[in-house]
Formats: sequence, structure tokens, C-alpha cells
Amino acid sequence: MKIAFLTDPLDDFKIYKDTTFAMMREAAKRGHELYAFMPKDMALEGAQVVAQVRRIHLTGQEVWYQAEAPEERRLNEFDAVLQRKDPPFDMEYVYATYLLELAEQSGARVFNKPAAIRGHNEKLSIAQFPQFTAPTLVTSDEVRLRRFHAEHQDIILKPLDGMGGAGVFKVSADGLNLGSIIETLTGNGTRTIMAQRYIPEITLGDKRILLIGGKVVPFSLARIPQGSEVRGNLAAGGVGVAQPLSARDTEIAEALAPILAQRGLLLVGCDVIGNFLTEVNVTSPTCFQEITQQTGFDVAALFIDELERA
Repeated sequence: MKIAFLTDPLDDFKIYKDTTFAMMREAAKRGHELYAFMPKDMALEGAQVVAQVRRIHLTGQEVWYQAEAPEERRLNEFDAVLQRKDPPFDMEYVYATYLLELAEQSGARVFNKPAAIRGHNEKLSIAQFPQFTAPTLVTSDEVRLRRFHAEHQDIILKPLDGMGGAGVFKVSADGLNLGSIIETLTGNGTRTIMAQRYIPEITLGDKRILLIGGKVVPFSLARIPQGSEVRGNLAAGGVGVAQPLSARDTEIAEALAPILAQRGLLLVGCDVIGNFLTEVNVTSPTCFQEITQQTGFDVAALFIDELERA
């Protein structure tokens, strides 16, 4: 197959842990051709979505790829286009999904499906599965947020468009800095945010559970906060420990997997703390390499299996 990866700059990849690199390596091992481009390389010309793409070859060396000269190609010329651009999920990200959706209308095969990415805010999507969530409030209203804190005492406040733990605050029963945090996150009531009851089991890890083509990877990566930190995100200093899924993890994952796959989400990363679903990640889920290195379960192989099937 010819596979085009819509990515962040290749030179920024940390290949010892990067999930997109793991996908590329497995695809190359099977003889598939690899191409890469960034959102700024796309354009709509007439009725066709085109991109300046570069064919890349993996070297197995410290300088991990060689790239051919850029060439303009229609996205429907590829067997698969993989959307692997990290958030922020800003308007440029949204515009990219519109272009990818137009490419689909001309026959391009895009994973994850652009409309499904737009339709699944990674924080708000948990509201579709309330049987698995802790008490949650989504609002920009300070009165409601203060009332939620008064009821639950220990809470987490976070923006709806962040990643890697950015902008996540814990407020304890004493309410210290609650007003300032609300003002900052909501922009004095102009931005909608999420509040959740604090889940003490975060000390055991924020578990990333991967769903691929409607199948459940049998291991999670528990991202464990360090020191006084309450965020387990690897980008915030958390340490990743792979572990078998618990019975509750499996229940959540098996309930969501067929639903999300049917919606066009080939790859999903569900975040679970304790017994509760906290996020549904659809933009560029990670943790392939950490799980494989610690358990021997080849996540990238399963992904390429499902990509080939799709």
C-alpha cells in the first residue's frame, strides 16, 4: 500500500517512544510505501484536495529517515491517509479535517475519519457513556462550578481542548485558589471547561487503553504521577507502567470499542482512572511502544493488520 501520514514535523519525533514512528516501522517492514506531509502542505484546488508529500525511507540509524523531494499528489491516490497531527485542536486543526473530508468525497481513505474526529471532543465524549464516568460538570458559569466544588470537595478542573495534562488543576476541600483557577480557565466566563470529582486512584495511574479496529489491546499503560504531581500524563512527568486490563477496564473497553469503530474511529485511546472513564482520545493516541516494550504485545502489528483490513 501507499500510506500517507499527516504529521507534525518528522525532525521533532522522539523515535524511541513515538507511536507514529512505530506505525511507520511496521508498515515499512511489510513493504508498504511511506509518505509524509503536514497540514500546511494541503490545498483544495478545484474539486481535488492535494498535498506536497515526501516519500520517506527508514534508515534504522540515528538520523532515522531519508526523504525524497516533495511532489504534489492528490490524497485519493493513496491507499490510506493517517491523521496523526497532535492537538491543539484549534481552528487550523478543524480546517484540516474539512479538507480531509473533501478528499474522502473524491475517494480518499482517511483514518481516523475526519468527521468522527470533529464529532468526538476528547473530554466531552465521555458524556455519551455516563454509566462509566465520575460526576462531571461542563460549564463556563462560576456559580455552577463553585456549587460543584461545594458538593464534591476535591475536584479536577481542566480545559476542553488541552493535551498532555496542560491546564489541569486540582482543588481540594479548602477551595484554595478556586476563584482564580475558574477565572483563568474560563477567561472570566467566556470559555467552557470541565470539572470532575477527583478520583483518588490517580495515584495508581491514569490508564491508557487502546482500541484498534474495534478490538481491545489487552494491556494498558498506567501513567503514574510522580512526587506531588496529580497529573499522570507522560508529558507532565508521569511514569508509564504497562499492565493487564482489569475486569472494569475490559468492561469499559469492550462496550466502547464496537461503537467507536462503527463511527469511523480506527484507533482510540480511552483514559481510565480507577473505575471511571475520563477521556476518549481520537486525534493521535499514543503509547504503542511503551506497551510493546514492557509486555511483548505488538501493538503496531495489530494496528497495521486493522489498517490493511480497513
